Amino acid sequence: MSAPLTRPSVSRRVAAVAAPLLLLVVIVVTLVRIAADPLRVLLELLLLVVFIAAAWFALTRTGVKRATAVVVAMVAAVGVIVAVVGAAGHPFVSVLLRLVALGAAVVLADYALGTTATALERSETPGTPVPAATRGVLFMNLKSGDGKAERFHLVDECKRRGIKPVVLEAGMDWLQTVRDEAATGVDVLGMAGGDGSQAMVGTVAAELGLPMVVVPAGTRNHLALDLGLDRDDVVGALDAYGEAVEKTMDLADLNGHVFVNNVSLGVYAAIVRSPDYRDAKVDTTLATLPKVLGPDTEPFDLRFTSPDGSEHHGAHLIQISNNPYGTAGARSSRPRMDTHQLGVVTLVLGGQAGGAASFLAAAAAGHPERFAGFSSWTTPIFEVTSGGPIDVGLDGETMVIDPPLRLSIRSVPVRVRLPTHAIGYSPAARKRGWAEAMDELWQVILGRPTDFDT
Repeated sequence: MSAPLTRPSVSRRVAAVAAPLLLLVVIVVTLVRIAADPLRVLLELLLLVVFIAAAWFALTRTGVKRATAVVVAMVAAVGVIVAVVGAAGHPFVSVLLRLVALGAAVVLADYALGTTATALERSETPGTPVPAATRGVLFMNLKSGDGKAERFHLVDECKRRGIKPVVLEAGMDWLQTVRDEAATGVDVLGMAGGDGSQAMVGTVAAELGLPMVVVPAGTRNHLALDLGLDRDDVVGALDAYGEAVEKTMDLADLNGHVFVNNVSLGVYAAIVRSPDYRDAKVDTTLATLPKVLGPDTEPFDLRFTSPDGSEHHGAHLIQISNNPYGTAGARSSRPRMDTHQLGVVTLVLGGQAGGAASFLAAAAAGHPERFAGFSSWTTPIFEVTSGGPIDVGLDGETMVIDPPLRLSIRSVPVRVRLPTHAIGYSPAARKRGWAEAMDELWQVILGRPTDFDT
């Protein structure tokens, strides 16, 4: 069991007092400046709005329109700089100092709440303590992550630690290889590779009641992030074969295909399907967005039912995740991996011009839910139909599946082992809303522990 909660230190209580005081100072100084020169401040705000609008317009258009938008954005940016630097009284220094003060307030608040990486690394990793593995095996995809397994010499590291390394090579039946190895009496299965490979090993581990170890040797390693692992510490993840902690993690299913992250339909599937995607992910995404989100594009033939029972016959994007992603500002990770719920997000841009730009602006502000065509909810099961085969992005891999698509959370979760030095919390689990953060800061000031205190 985890250690009991302890009272926050004096330094954290001091930080809890300093953070809101710094914020208050910044607010007062800003209000004084606005009162002294309201017209100049209004001009700066107007230029900033033009810059944001032009930037998102550039992302959703092509050719001359995109080039024009880029020029407008650059002009607006220069205008903001000139307006700030040209004002009397050295306002540029004032703005810089206020930005520094805001940054310091955030850092102090994170420290006070105990949510910084350093604080969590020093605390006990959440989970159930378990003894070291006696017959551990690690499967490796040497091609994943541009050869991370080879660069970090994982075969040698495994042999040094008494872990059996098994390299999965082209031409092998990977799933059968995992099943055969798991049947030899091993007590821990591990995978060094991308999230698709993690799902494969997780499937076998859940079926046999074995724990698994996630080694972040893929490209993006979203699963490792959501489990609270350090994605840059590939070798350190092997410590989970020693004395470690265990957490349960749900496995999601799409027509018999297990996934640990998400299934994307519509826009993302169209991007991943591009033959240029793997070699130039960012460039391909930017080049494809205007084509699939432009004002004249029709939604994809994706039919589904929303929670209120309404039937929908088209969407530009549907994403179904194994457990829901965080709320506004934290959608890049999932707070928990054991809620037994799918997270569903749908996007319909509508026929109006500027729909894509409006959505992207709302998403950039951290509030995609403010766009009328955006919906999100949780459910244990979800179904999508269509008039023909559906392009699917499953944990980043593209495939085509005949409808209907039936998605659900599998009844048996998998036990995941984490090293005792892991943070154990995803970014979304560590994120706090404004009201919640202020309430917890007040609790720290009073000397009461937070959820991250051990």
